[in-house]
Amino acid sequence: MRPRHSDAVDGFVTAVDRGRYTCVLGDPERTVTAMRARELGRRSVVVGDRVSLVGDTSGDAGALARIVRIADRRSVLRRTADDDDTTAEGRLERVVVANADQLVIVSSLADPPPRTGFIDRCLVAAYDAGIQPLLCLTKADLSGPAAVLDYYAELDLPHLLVRPDCDLDDMRAALAGLVSVLVGHSGVGKSTLVNRLVPAADRAVGRVSAIGRGRHTSTSAVALRLPDRAGAADSAGWIIDTPGIRSFGLAHVSADSLLHGFADLAPGTADCPPNCEHTEAEPECALDAWVAAGNADQRRLASYRRLLASRAGETE
Repeated sequence: MRPRHSDAVDGFVTAVDRGRYTCVLGDPERTVTAMRARELGRRSVVVGDRVSLVGDTSGDAGALARIVRIADRRSVLRRTADDDDTTAEGRLERVVVANADQLVIVSSLADPPPRTGFIDRCLVAAYDAGIQPLLCLTKADLSGPAAVLDYYAELDLPHLLVRPDCDLDDMRAALAGLVSVLVGHSGVGKSTLVNRLVPAADRAVGRVSAIGRGRHTSTSAVALRLPDRAGAADSAGWIIDTPGIRSFGLAHVSADSLLHGFADLAPGTADCPPNCEHTEAEPECALDAWVAAGNADQRRLASYRRLLASRAGETE
């Protein structure tokens, strides 16, 4: 039976650091440090969780509250270290963030160049989590977006272009009132973008090496409240900055669910035989004919099949 805590107050987890949880409490707003109560058992607490706390919730220096309840999560964004669900590492599932409304996929158009394979993975993860994707293309002063947008032409994928000298009004409007998770490889300008959106964030910004790989700068996810135009926090929304990641494993996503990230290909499977695995080895797979007829881009089919092969333990 769940213990009752009539004196519990509700909070929002904004950071996790070695067993200590930073939580923002309601009105009047204050930030407290908490630990996880033993009664939660093995349940993990992640950034974005809505929780109930007891104990010292004053927020004073040295005060420590206890998290005694985790509210039901309306969405969970997950990733695995690898795609291959036949290995222990591949099956190791990590919850990136809870209760997000939107996944902002940050990709640079140059230095480093865009990686559509990574974007495809993020789209699959977003659709699997039931959250909306938004493609944010940075460094638009260095290269145009035509090639990337052409690749996703068949999808109803919203996007924004960001240049160093542009205002961020469109992006602020897209983030308003939502909890948005920002993901992207190091070096794509994600931390610079966060610092522009939330000047008080002071997220570390790294350089891009000569071979086009960014140096990892952020080390842990953190939720940041978006300020209003006057600089005071209001209900403008939250952004959750995540560490620069090199991979977005999808072993937790079923092979059938992978297709949700390729809505332009899905109609083509209607003529496939029962239990078709949609791989190149399937002689009667209808996707080849669907693409050959001009209904989708061959590159999209190749990306989908690479993900299928990777989940099967084959080298991607």
